[in-house]
Amino acid sequence: MAGEKSRTGTVYLVGAGPGDPGLITVRGAELLGRADAVVYDYLANPAHLALVPAEAQKIYVGKKAGQHTLPQEEINALLVRLAREGRTVVRLKGGDPFVFGRGGEEAEVLAEAGVPFEVVPGVTAGVAAPAYAGIPVTHRDHNVALTFITGHEDPAKKRTDVDWRALAWDKQTLCFFMGVGNLPRITAKLIKHGRDPATPVAVIRQGTTPQQRTLTGALAEIATKVERAKLTPPAIVVVGTGVTLRHKLDWYEKRPLFGRRVAVTRTREQASALASALAELGAEVVETPTIRIVPSEDYGPLDRAIGRLPEYDYLVFTSPNGVTHFWERLAAQGQDARWLGGLRLAAIGPATAQALAERGLTSDIVPEKFVAEGLIEALASEQLEGQRILLPRAARAREILPDELRRQGATVDVVAAYRTVPPEGDQARRVFETGVDLVTFTSSSTVTNLHKMLGDDFLRLLQGTIVAAIGPITADTARDLGLTIHIEAAKHTIPGLVQAIRQYFS
Repeated sequence: MAGEKSRTGTVYLVGAGPGDPGLITVRGAELLGRADAVVYDYLANPAHLALVPAEAQKIYVGKKAGQHTLPQEEINALLVRLAREGRTVVRLKGGDPFVFGRGGEEAEVLAEAGVPFEVVPGVTAGVAAPAYAGIPVTHRDHNVALTFITGHEDPAKKRTDVDWRALAWDKQTLCFFMGVGNLPRITAKLIKHGRDPATPVAVIRQGTTPQQRTLTGALAEIATKVERAKLTPPAIVVVGTGVTLRHKLDWYEKRPLFGRRVAVTRTREQASALASALAELGAEVVETPTIRIVPSEDYGPLDRAIGRLPEYDYLVFTSPNGVTHFWERLAAQGQDARWLGGLRLAAIGPATAQALAERGLTSDIVPEKFVAEGLIEALASEQLEGQRILLPRAARAREILPDELRRQGATVDVVAAYRTVPPEGDQARRVFETGVDLVTFTSSSTVTNLHKMLGDDFLRLLQGTIVAAIGPITADTARDLGLTIHIEAAKHTIPGLVQAIRQYFS
């Protein structure tokens, strides 16, 4: 890349926010989407890397207590070198780059080196972590000032620059960054210089994430409570009477799935809707794909069926994947929606009907029950004797639908539009070995593939895990493999599954 570009690239110092991936700014997300290289910190959420082009270089330079991947001087040099290679560089930093993030030092180095740079502010943990803990850092009944203080000064300094007497003024809220390790000293200094020992304090660990943990207590006792609770960094320490509002304003930690680790077993491409909905309920979502959608081994039968599409009376789809792959082959033959002519369209459920609607087509038949049996029931009134039906679907699927339609007198051509196969690697095993509170299954194949991936350890690794199934067919498959079903969606859709999970935990 260096040989292809002569101009100096730009370095963007981007604040990633405090942990919740949704708190990154629009500008920050945009820059990640066109980066050539991303240099990211320990506190930057790895989920942001999904926004980065696959070909971009991703360099971890994280620093946490006692563990530095690269010294700051080497990080500075790295940014200059990447820019001089002509790259668009995103320096992704937790929180805000200029709030105890050493972004100012990096900007100075870039300026001195003549490297163009831009600063993209981020949501600082000093505001966001207390907000997610139900603690407003400013409130007219509690303070008239807000002060950010480092709890970990430069160790090379011979004396402190913190004015403890000024911090003892009780009309201000104090937010200490990186203060857990020095908490006994911080609290002792505040009390010594006049701060009331009864002043409320909150220590918020991993704020804005599903691992958030909040501990409260009086200034005189909080260090002991933190030690007993074994609360470790990263954490924000908030000192001030505004902490008392937490009991009525705590909204984040009261979400029904807060603190629970949930495995979503859909394909990676289809997991986002379910994952986002569960994250909204407070879950720590771990995408654990158990199936991959891959092309059919032989598109010949599907292509030939598409070529004689006008000979059919019905076109039946049993999944959005079937619609997608059918449409790709339709386009490959130079055809579009007009080729469907007067065909009647049937979709197994609303998601499949939506996939057709996105292509300008309205489903004539959508059953009330979103399973093969429901589709059979919906088609039963269609007088299928002598009708020709095309059913593009997964290479291996239940035969109940085509068999029953044939019993009703129809001629049914079943063609493979795609295949479902287990993903490569052992990610699923690693996820379940580290513990999962809830696992979601959205099809029988997600269950059977997980069983294949975990082998003889399937039941052992899922012991004690709450199992949620999208519908009765999926639930029966799980039961046949020895699992207990705790949650079964009444409406066999992703929103229906989310609603069933919410009700279970509420």
